[in-house]
Amino acid sequence: MTYGNIGFWARIAWLFLIRSGRSSAALSAMVVTAVAALIFLSALSVGVNDAMLRNTVGLFSGHISARALDADIRPKDLKTAGVRGVLKRIYLPGRVASGKVNRSLMLCGIDSARETALTAFQQKIITGRYPQTGQSELLLSRFLAKKLGVHKDSRLSLTLQGQVVPLNVTVSGIYQAGIDTLDRDLAFLPLTMLAKRETPWSAAVFLEKDINTGDIIEKYQQKWPGTQSSAAYRFESWEARMPDLRQLIDLETISMGIVIILVFAVVAIGIACSFVIFIIKNMREYGIMKAIGVTNREMSLLIMIKVAVMNGIACGIGLVIGAVAVWGVTRAGGIDLTAFTSHNRYFSVSGIIYPRLTAFSLLTPPAISFLFSLVAAIWPMALLVRKKTADIMRMV
Repeated sequence: MTYGNIGFWARIAWLFLIRSGRSSAALSAMVVTAVAALIFLSALSVGVNDAMLRNTVGLFSGHISARALDADIRPKDLKTAGVRGVLKRIYLPGRVASGKVNRSLMLCGIDSARETALTAFQQKIITGRYPQTGQSELLLSRFLAKKLGVHKDSRLSLTLQGQVVPLNVTVSGIYQAGIDTLDRDLAFLPLTMLAKRETPWSAAVFLEKDINTGDIIEKYQQKWPGTQSSAAYRFESWEARMPDLRQLIDLETISMGIVIILVFAVVAIGIACSFVIFIIKNMREYGIMKAIGVTNREMSLLIMIKVAVMNGIACGIGLVIGAVAVWGVTRAGGIDLTAFTSHNRYFSVSGIIYPRLTAFSLLTPPAISFLFSLVAAIWPMALLVRKKTADIMRMV
């Protein structure tokens, strides 16, 4: 009999686990529950991050913004692999008047159909609609509408920068985005009203899921070399525009990692205590094994294999249960947290969370569990190694 054979000790470990079936099942259930719960919570954490990003960049700004683009550059020139769509916008100062009340504002020329297809901003229009292509219309913020004392279908006098003769425009709608930078002195009009102006334009670039903004910006810089140093064009990612959101997402990930470690630290202590009880309960068998020549190294290998086999099976079951739970919740339409996020600017469009499995959320809980289980085996291993054969036999 070769005691150093790992296959032999794996069979012995399996028989020990089968013999203590109830105890093994109870310990496995603890690991299964912890792994499944933390996979779901990790996926939920990823879903929260997705929701914050989706609500923020999907409302209006896009993943990448470009400024001061020349008129001969077209939106399709910014299309590349990983880019879902590009919106052309022209910003221009102006003044708007209603009766004796007039106010300076920033005008944004848009293509309403494209905006509706790529952004969620239309959900923030509280009355009316987007200004339509070919029409002399204006979409005002609720703040501006109150200041001017106007409502939907009101007539206004609009003067663009560099223009002498004012234009007569109709208020097509009123919006309230819930974000200060959008809700003050910003109004929208059709791009067709600015079509004859050779004005530098801005772009909002929307990316596919899980596309790195830095990779896309690098492609743009290669396509238009030297533009960053000359400040002719400026490509800016959402991470640069919103460092607070980037930090919040990183904090969410770090916090989830700490939770996983703390949970499995507690589980590992439970595993270690339980295996010490197993060893004491089966001390006679271990004493006999030592008496017939099983070395401390082989005894330690046996304990390690027992813990690894039990935890490996439990982790596999927990992984499947956690993944199925995530799939089921996603298929059911996600988790609606609108009641708890209605005043949060990072959930200005929707409070529905869709848990999402990533390599981190799926593999980290079982990996940490397996690592901690091996650490937990040290205590029962040390207990056996330190006991002499004669002492063990006297105990039994």
